[in-house]
Amino acid sequence: MDWMTVLVRFALYLDLMLVFGLPLFQLHALRRPERSSALGKRFSALTAGAAVIGMALSVASMFLMAKAMTGAADVSAIERHVFGMMLTDTSFGMAWCLRMAMLLICVSAALLSNRWPSAGAGLMSAAGGAALATLSWAGHGAMDEGARGQVHLMADIIHLLAAGGWVGALAAFILMLARPSGDDPARLSLLSRTLNGFALTGTVIVGSLVITGVLNYWLIVGPTVTGLLSSAYGQLLIAKLGLFTLMLALAAANRYRLAPLLERAHVSGEHGEAIAALRRSLFLETGCAFLILALVAWLGTLGPMTE
Repeated sequence: MDWMTVLVRFALYLDLMLVFGLPLFQLHALRRPERSSALGKRFSALTAGAAVIGMALSVASMFLMAKAMTGAADVSAIERHVFGMMLTDTSFGMAWCLRMAMLLICVSAALLSNRWPSAGAGLMSAAGGAALATLSWAGHGAMDEGARGQVHLMADIIHLLAAGGWVGALAAFILMLARPSGDDPARLSLLSRTLNGFALTGTVIVGSLVITGVLNYWLIVGPTVTGLLSSAYGQLLIAKLGLFTLMLALAAANRYRLAPLLERAHVSGEHGEAIAALRRSLFLETGCAFLILALVAWLGTLGPMTE
């Protein structure tokens, strides 16, 4: 097991999901004046920082892929022409070039967001989504050809974007809760409104993840459960599904118990307990998301039902 490859894949998944998900949250959860507030500017700055980190991680992933393709003992042993061949003659390389261009656009859009916050958030989210989608060419989504391959890639891309929307929302909620003046009435009102308003978006995200997850399993493994318990791939997949189920339970608790509790607390002024409970739930949900992304990074290095 090449743990460095798994680590870089995990970091790329997490980073690019934030590049896409944070500005997406600005668009669907924040009102126009709020996008130009200190909170909106903080989201834009974090998105730009994540885009820069994404470029560095992408360079690392290119070196690791070249090392794996050539069988070189270390990165310094890779000949320069290998990178040129990868960039021009492989789908991985072309997707890599697109990702770097989209991340540069994200950084540029963040610089413009101070003047045009809504347009900046829209451009960052669109470019971030395209950058995130390129990860499909570095995993099982690129294993098929023809019409089947196109369906597999599209399912993988939708799965990535849905997960990115969820991760970005979790990051946004945690950022709102982590601010020193988190007990300010206006900020509590914003947190309560966005939590309740995320219900429809969350439903679309969960539905997309379930449908594309089932489709991806069918395309990778086929309509069978043989080897699911005995293979490393199957065991990791079961662990991922267990964590996903826990995330669903936590998200449901946030929506149907903690969000109304926060709303009532905002009216009564007794919000300490509600904030603490919500913070614990969101941190636990985020921890599950981290573990799922780590498992996905690992799964991408394994063949279906690998022992």
